[in-house]
Amino acid sequence: MYHGGLSQKKTKDTESESVFFVFFVSLWFNALLPAPALARRLGLFDATMIVMGGIIGSGIFINPYVVARQVHTPFLILGAWIFGGAVALAGAFVYAELAVRAPAAGGQYAYLRDAFHPSVAFLYGWALLLVIQTGGMAAVAVTFARYFLELTGWHAPERLVAAIALAVLTAVNCLGVRAGARVQNFLMLTKIGAIVGMVACGFFFAHPASSTSAILDRPVSFDLLTAFGAALTPVLFAYGGWQTASFVAGEMRSPERDLSRGVLIGVLGVIALYVSVSFVCLHVLGAEGLAATMTPATAVMRAALGDRGAALIAAGIAISTLGFLSQGMLTAPRVYHAMAVDGVFFKRIAGVNARTAAPVAAIILQGVWAIVVACSGKYEQILNYVVSVDFIWFGLTGCALFVFRKRDPDAAGYRAPGHPFTTLFFTACCWLVVINTIFKYPENSLIGIVILLTGIPVYFLWKRKS
Repeated sequence: MYHGGLSQKKTKDTESESVFFVFFVSLWFNALLPAPALARRLGLFDATMIVMGGIIGSGIFINPYVVARQVHTPFLILGAWIFGGAVALAGAFVYAELAVRAPAAGGQYAYLRDAFHPSVAFLYGWALLLVIQTGGMAAVAVTFARYFLELTGWHAPERLVAAIALAVLTAVNCLGVRAGARVQNFLMLTKIGAIVGMVACGFFFAHPASSTSAILDRPVSFDLLTAFGAALTPVLFAYGGWQTASFVAGEMRSPERDLSRGVLIGVLGVIALYVSVSFVCLHVLGAEGLAATMTPATAVMRAALGDRGAALIAAGIAISTLGFLSQGMLTAPRVYHAMAVDGVFFKRIAGVNARTAAPVAAIILQGVWAIVVACSGKYEQILNYVVSVDFIWFGLTGCALFVFRKRDPDAAGYRAPGHPFTTLFFTACCWLVVINTIFKYPENSLIGIVILLTGIPVYFLWKRKS
């Protein structure tokens, strides 16, 4: 819903956006001072909170109804969330070992670069900046603005509130990785509290719904398999995001130890939260009631505490979206910084502020571009383009572990349990998501792939210049 779109305020809004743009441009030229390297100031707790913050956005408060519309019994609905958690855990095994083998700044960018070719890593960073990370952050920023305006009753354009939120988080992260991590940790703990509170209220204060005892909603058949696969698509996207913690490996005190542990602990924690939310939605609404509402979290809290509960969960969702934005602003710029250090991106992006030890130019780049996309209103269109592209990189990262294992089979440190079977399972699931998305949305997938391929001539131009 659009708030405060009064014609007499348009000029003022445009001026406000111009002020933000000028502010960031001035930071770009004046706040940079070279420093030898990024500062290693993050530990295990920070890594765990970053992992969980990169996964949990607003999706878990909404996606349960999408799953319930594809499969219609509690067994299948919970099974989809548990199976999705198993895929995420297999991915966590992969990323945990890669964190030990290649504890470099940029994380997944470094894995792809060292396993395959610098051009492959560049295409990942190119897609991350243009569509994957920026489109997601813009969409979540507008979601935050909607809930914030609904809670406060203010009359202001959504895009202005979204721009202010992104600007504030950009400024905080320019103060250093420690400042950004403190804000991220606080928002993540608050987010966990909101989810736990919702689950507790649903169990203790809401009347349970009647539910079917059937295990399957149709005979075992290809139709059942395709329906379960369709249910898994939003689940797997809801579980995505743990890879972004690897971006800050260069700022962890002991990435070989803490990043691998943080990935595993964080993913296990998210699985517990997601399955609990799905379970309480079924407990309060039943399978049919869950499929009938597009706002399951609000429906659960309203059943438990009335309108006050609905307001509380709206506040929880607003905090959750803000936490996701904070995590994205903390992690993604480290990829652009690593690209610039490799000589395949603007040289200025490689700069590190001498006082804060933060890649200020990379952070500003991410913040400004996210604000532009949020204010343009094109974020939903951009998100449609990245659906097929995002999981390509997950699958390639799974393949990267095979490359590292072949090069150095006897490397010491953490080893992914069940490899090669768990790694093959994770990689195959990622490719299936890509194939399914291309099949269902061929036009959007083609545009996303074209955007990705535009990075090839750009890479060779930068490489030649370098």
